[in-house]
Amino acid sequence: MIKIPLRILLVEDLESDVALIKRQIRKIVESPVIEVTDNLSDCHDLLINFAPDIVLSDYNLPNCTGLDIMELVKNFDESIDFIFITGTIDDEELAANTILNGASGYILKKHMNNLSEKLKPYFKKLIFNMTARDDLRERIRNNKITVNQIYDYLDKINADNAEQKENIAKIRSAINLFNMDEDAE
Repeated sequence: MIKIPLRILLVEDLESDVALIKRQIRKIVESPVIEVTDNLSDCHDLLINFAPDIVLSDYNLPNCTGLDIMELVKNFDESIDFIFITGTIDDEELAANTILNGASGYILKKHMNNLSEKLKPYFKKLIFNMTARDDLRERIRNNKITVNQIYDYLDKINADNAEQKENIAKIRSAINLFNMDEDAE
């Protein structure tokens, strides 16, 4: 069971398929956050405001195709995994074209009963990549901390140098006064 709460955008127009897909996702993800749409406009808004980790899409939709959805997603962020869950892609050439155009994979709806088993490898890969990005984010954060500490240290050195220069100026001034007093005698 995947413990990380995946953010999933499901693009599907049939309510019965939405319910089945959600049920199958919950078999492998403990706390999925799933948003559903069936059109380009709402999909665009969800990409911005929901920021999904993965997009699952039907191929045939009322006002567009799955390829239109995939193009929108890939133009928005090409790193988002995109999987077709469809009954349409019976044609091997069409299936190959979806992969060549950027889909991470496709699953036929005729496999809906074991969809969770079909999705599991995609979700595991997604989790692995998310973990790798988390490690990268942590390294970047640590590097920023280090850089900030260096800047702070340099600022202190500059402050110390300013204080030292001021002290040296006072000493010179005192020496000059001392020298003037000796010359006056």
